[in-house]
Amino acid sequence: MAIETDVLVVGGGATGAGVARDLALRGIDVTLVERDGLTSGTSGRSHGLLHSGARYAEADRVGAEECITENRILKEIAGACIRDTGGLFVQLAGDDPDYFEAKRAACEDIGIPVETLDSDAAQERVPDLAAEVERAFEVPDAVIYPSRLVAANAADARDHGAAIHPHAPVEDVLVEDGQVTGVRVGGAINDTIEADYVVNATGAWAGEFAAMAGLDVEMQPTRGVMVSVEYDDLGPVLNRCRDPDDGDIVVPHEREAVLGTTSVPVRDPDEYETEQREIEESIEECAAMLPPVADAPEVRTWWGVRPLYAPDEDERGGRGISRGFFLLDHADDGVDNMASIVGGKLTTYRQMAEATADLVCDGIGVDADCRTADRRLPSVDDPAQLDALVAEFDGQGPTDEDVVGSV
Repeated sequence: MAIETDVLVVGGGATGAGVARDLALRGIDVTLVERDGLTSGTSGRSHGLLHSGARYAEADRVGAEECITENRILKEIAGACIRDTGGLFVQLAGDDPDYFEAKRAACEDIGIPVETLDSDAAQERVPDLAAEVERAFEVPDAVIYPSRLVAANAADARDHGAAIHPHAPVEDVLVEDGQVTGVRVGGAINDTIEADYVVNATGAWAGEFAAMAGLDVEMQPTRGVMVSVEYDDLGPVLNRCRDPDDGDIVVPHEREAVLGTTSVPVRDPDEYETEQREIEESIEECAAMLPPVADAPEVRTWWGVRPLYAPDEDERGGRGISRGFFLLDHADDGVDNMASIVGGKLTTYRQMAEATADLVCDGIGVDADCRTADRRLPSVDDPAQLDALVAEFDGQGPTDEDVVGSV
């Protein structure tokens, strides 16, 4: 006998766990499957930045507005999944002052809180800042610990009736007469799952899963490197105030600083080459803002793969424009009980999940509102409980392995 569920969510990163939570809170029977442990894909291999929206403010107003909205929501509901550090956008000697002014003005226009600091005030905020810093402005950036965030979402989904299955890879998708009739799942399940609706939340692997259903979701994944070094004296996130480029973000952890990142297209999100040059360039560029990291001992290095949607990348034609998310209703492609959610940012995972859950509810005829923006995630006042959930779901990613489980 096959397993039956109202909705099957494939993918156990932030978006998949967020979709499962959203649907479960609406009273829908949900099953989530992930081929490895939760957070084993892009979510757990990011730089862990909770965007204020400032990074995108002058290039994409809508994307920036989404970020500041979700930033505020997560700070209310996510507790110890978030470290509220603040962030600085710093202008170095030689950086375009007009870009600084345009970004600051765009933030103010959008409603992103901004406080401008002269060189002395910036140095007081971060004593090890480079002497070449001419000025900075402060914004409400923060740090996400994705392992905790995903585990908390999965736990809330489970507490409301969802079934969460890590180590359950999808092996085949059966489609007949315009419907997914079954999904064969190996590993911990080793059975067929029948669902009224299927959500493809596999991120950079969305094209591979869609192909199993005879669908074409064209992804253009890019790799990026993160280097964590010993450094325990950084308060806020540091952002280089220039057009987005390699090595322009430094993210503070408790005893380390995460330096990143790069952007290089890859063909296969599982098998790709890495280059020492990218590590060296990231360190060098980040050290232009914070010189001590140039010689700080390297603790660990990891690579993540961004789940970029190829048609959007082709249209953008460059790195400086914000990357939004795309909700693909495959009824338009002849499979009327499946959708794919691709692109986006970790910061906007909850909004991506809400949009997906709204589409699913329309598809299965359920009238229920989203509750995720106002409901606090479970266990977020107790880091030890959060970390126990991470261990239960085998959800430890490299982004936060120096923090999670060490409290």
